[in-house]
Amino acid sequence: MYALVGGNGYVGTAFQKFLTASGLPFQNVSRAQLDYYDRSQLTQYLKDLQPQFLINAAGFTGRPNVDACELQKTECLNGNAVLPGVLRDVCEDLKLPWGHVSSGCIFTGEKPDGSGFTEDDAPNFSFRQNNCSFYSGCKALGEEVLNGAEQCYVWRLRIPFDEFNSPRNYLTKMMKYDRLLQARNSLSHLGQFVESCVACWTKQVDFGLYNLTNPGAVTTRDVVGMLKSQRFHDLEFDFFDSEEQFMQIAAKTPRSNCVLDSSRAVSAGLPLSPVEDMIEQSIRNWVE
Repeated sequence: MYALVGGNGYVGTAFQKFLTASGLPFQNVSRAQLDYYDRSQLTQYLKDLQPQFLINAAGFTGRPNVDACELQKTECLNGNAVLPGVLRDVCEDLKLPWGHVSSGCIFTGEKPDGSGFTEDDAPNFSFRQNNCSFYSGCKALGEEVLNGAEQCYVWRLRIPFDEFNSPRNYLTKMMKYDRLLQARNSLSHLGQFVESCVACWTKQVDFGLYNLTNPGAVTTRDVVGMLKSQRFHDLEFDFFDSEEQFMQIAAKTPRSNCVLDSSRAVSAGLPLSPVEDMIEQSIRNWVE
């Protein structure tokens, strides 16, 4: 039995879908049924449920984007930094193995040689550098809270996409925005991300931090090219002249554009295919 915290969100729903398809029993733990910020309530609930593993897919991203976090700072801080600490305390008291969905948005850029940041690199887009959005700062704090956690996986998700049309899907966003920002990024196919998270436990992968991004990186123009050539031939895309213009017109807070190295996850045998392959597959199999 798995306990799934935050199973009704975008990422949590993907966990529900995968666990159901895999025949793995789980219990969705929602705020409607339990105040999981309350240590005593959560502890008693888990004692009664007796799960073998807990997945935390809860968090606060803001709607329609991270700009909203600048206006909802309490919710953002609680969901992304306070809750991981609560879950750590409870899971360690119960000796319950667990995993936490983090974010790759705590980095910006790439290394001088063009390679990606590894799990051993310190976040460079956080409150400590004073260069980030409130969302990214809180996600970085969440990882600090989990530093040294026992029997814990920290899974970094980065710009999720798949074949299902959704306001949260990166490919959908690309086709809906009036103008795009040219940047180079690592991405995570949502289905493979979720599969990789669960595989960490089922394959008994070493506990710790993992960049669960599909190997490789793509630019915005790379993705536009694939969208147009594979399926959406008639779509037209417009680009901002620069990041400065983007910040002046479209954004209220800095954005993370970064490349992560997923070698550790791949070496552990986690199912992450090359990013360009998964983008092309998602476009071919597109579901409205």
